[in-house]
Amino acid sequence: MMTDEILAKYDMTIGVECHVQLATKTKLFSGVDNDARDKSPNSVVSPIDYALPGMLPVLNRAAVDLAIKAGKALNSTIAKVSRFDRKHYFYPDLPKGYQTTQMYQPIIGAGVVHVPMEDGSIIDVRIHHAHLEEDAGKLTHYGSYSLVDLNRAGTPLIEIVSEPDIHSSAAAKGYVNELYRLMTYAGVTNGDLFHGNMRFDVNVSAALKGAAELGKRAEVKNLNSFRSVERAAEYEFKRQVEILEHGEKVVQETRGWDDAKQKTTSQRSKEDAQDYRYMPDADIPPIILDDTEIAAIQADMPRLPGDWRLILQKLGLEYLAIETLLDAENEFRGKINILQMIESVIDDTKKAKFIANWTVNNFITILRSEPSLNIGSIDYLSLQTAIYDLIESNKLSSTNAKVLFRELIGVDELPNVETYATEKGYIQVSDESAIAAIVDEVLADPISQKAVEDLRNGNDKVIGFLVGQIMKKSGGKANPALAQKLIKERI
Repeated sequence: MMTDEILAKYDMTIGVECHVQLATKTKLFSGVDNDARDKSPNSVVSPIDYALPGMLPVLNRAAVDLAIKAGKALNSTIAKVSRFDRKHYFYPDLPKGYQTTQMYQPIIGAGVVHVPMEDGSIIDVRIHHAHLEEDAGKLTHYGSYSLVDLNRAGTPLIEIVSEPDIHSSAAAKGYVNELYRLMTYAGVTNGDLFHGNMRFDVNVSAALKGAAELGKRAEVKNLNSFRSVERAAEYEFKRQVEILEHGEKVVQETRGWDDAKQKTTSQRSKEDAQDYRYMPDADIPPIILDDTEIAAIQADMPRLPGDWRLILQKLGLEYLAIETLLDAENEFRGKINILQMIESVIDDTKKAKFIANWTVNNFITILRSEPSLNIGSIDYLSLQTAIYDLIESNKLSSTNAKVLFRELIGVDELPNVETYATEKGYIQVSDESAIAAIVDEVLADPISQKAVEDLRNGNDKVIGFLVGQIMKKSGGKANPALAQKLIKERI
């Protein structure tokens, strides 16, 4: 068993290769539908994808534009000239017998991803490059035979290759999560992890601390969740340390992740570059770009996560609140613009912070727990602003505010919020004389005498019981802060 003491003797080093499926309407080299989700097998395939004789590829310009946007999100340079190559490694699910990719002159050069961690630190993960390539099809195995579905064959991808700058499983999870945000915010991919829009290959190695060279790496293939990346990296590191502790050598290989068993399993020995036998693709002209063209494409991009963080940090929000808002913006995009709603009141810092925290603690919670809820038909900024104003004017308690919000979140037409709250009996009484009468009644009640005596003897905790009795007698309408003030004045 690997103890923390043994593991501490070794350094973990991780590099990630991420395949990002580009959100184009058609495939990389053919004009058929690029969305294979829920499609019948082999129903979105062209003669080019089947590699029929005489069929020549035509590069999809939209894929190039998305790659240029991805480069901006990765803080990377864009190559003025990039080319395609043929990767002659056997793909049983690519009829032409090779994959078209960019080996020698990729479109996206060196860059960096700034990964925010929960402790407030920033980990910089360098990007070696990212290249355009086509996806392969899908094999499904049934005992003694296999079936092939070529719907995915020819889907445009960019493969983002990081440097080995990651040294913990938590940082690996943080990196792929941030990569996902960058690619989805930039509009590069639809980001459907379930259908493989982004897949992660994680290279893990272990070496004694202070070693001059990195350890022999194993590549864990085709992970499609952030948690799987974290757990696979953690397991693989421990597996390699155990091998090294027994005086054995780690084998460079490709491994798979068994999510049910939470372990990696060997698939095949890891190939070297020469095993792939790359050669230039003579059928596809080079991609030639200039600075003006690149700048114009990158100018047409939405605000990225790092820019949103700077805005939200000015409100004094905590790390988890900010990350929750960033993820929810992605999750509910097309239904409600969460971040724009907060930004629209950013000049009123107090109100903006209230709406941000209310969105995190109430709105998002409801949206996630009730996915069938009708949303998007009312002005949620007006609703939350009205609730903020009622709370600030001591007309609405936090408890009643939550009830009120839940009742109005799914309506087709937003009523006057204060009028509605009044009619429903949610507005709390702040009339001092009215509450004073209830306070006197509660303090005189025999059930309250022990609490009154304890309060006189300096036990401030019992004031909560007395306030509760006042709220009960007032039907929940009494202003609790005012009730507490009046209790203290009388005792």
